[in-house]
Amino acid sequence: MLLAVGSLTALGLGLGGLLGIAGRLLAVEENPLEAELQALLPGSQCGQCGFVGCAQAAAALARGEAAVTLCPPGGKAVAEQLAKRLGVRVDLSAHTKRVPAYAQIVEELCIGCTRCLKECSVDGIVGANKLMHTVVSEVCHGCGKCAAVCPTNGIRMIEIPDTLATWHWPKPAATDLSLSRRSPVETGMTPA
Repeated sequence: MLLAVGSLTALGLGLGGLLGIAGRLLAVEENPLEAELQALLPGSQCGQCGFVGCAQAAAALARGEAAVTLCPPGGKAVAEQLAKRLGVRVDLSAHTKRVPAYAQIVEELCIGCTRCLKECSVDGIVGANKLMHTVVSEVCHGCGKCAAVCPTNGIRMIEIPDTLATWHWPKPAATDLSLSRRSPVETGMTPA
């Protein structure tokens, strides 16, 4: 029995060492620009841009194969950030602001075909084959792919109204941080 334990331990250590060496020798260098662009994207992995996820979209942006306006959920703000980071100019005059929405399944029209389940990238739809489905609205990011594949048009996109629970402060504009580090006397402002 000790011989079996010892041989398995030696085999595990030997194969682990080989995998470690192979990982270092065969490592693929990543473009640091791709990581920066991926951090700017929303990270919802919705696929509305035509890529599988935000990592593939960032890689296409870094190679110059995609437009900076590719991300519908990110909207105008993300397009401006991507353009600034890539150093390109972008015309956003025709860009319309996208209102946040979530999917809602009309119970009378749901036939339980599970097509919407397969399209949802965040697993926000709950249901089973030949049974009615429902959407977990807190998880849904409003991509609309489920509504596009529904054969009975039983999925509606509901806009999220601005209420006290859903409204958020807009991000502040970039300011000069050196002013905020100075004392009120240095900046010429005196406390009241």
